Amino acid sequence: MIFTLILLVLELFEAYIQRADTLGGIIQNLYAYYQKSIFLFFLIHPGFYFVLFVVIYTNVLNISMIFIIALKIFDIFYKIELIKQLFIQRKISQQLSMILGWKIPSWYFFTGAMIYPPMLYLALN
Repeated sequence: MIFTLILLVLELFEAYIQRADTLGGIIQNLYAYYQKSIFLFFLIHPGFYFVLFVVIYTNVLNISMIFIIALKIFDIFYKIELIKQLFIQRKISQQLSMILGWKIPSWYFFTGAMIYPPMLYLALN
């Protein structure tokens, strides 16, 4: 139960750091960390490292844990790819530019906090 609560706090921290009005704003916020250091960019995803810690500490690696880790890895590398396209290569398709301007509802930032902690709880029980 304590692992679930810790992950909830870490997911809320990630939501706070990444929040913006649009997807483009989120990527811009993340790029600021990426510019300073790629390691800083990875450090602002503490939920991923905590899940890895839980796997090692509890020695539980079931399908739910693998799913959590896979989603987190996909999320991080998707953001890196968007940063690369937008700010490094400056190659933006018309569809991507439209998506980047979409308004994001405030509840969207809590999806990680609503999904990952319950999945971790189920994985550990």
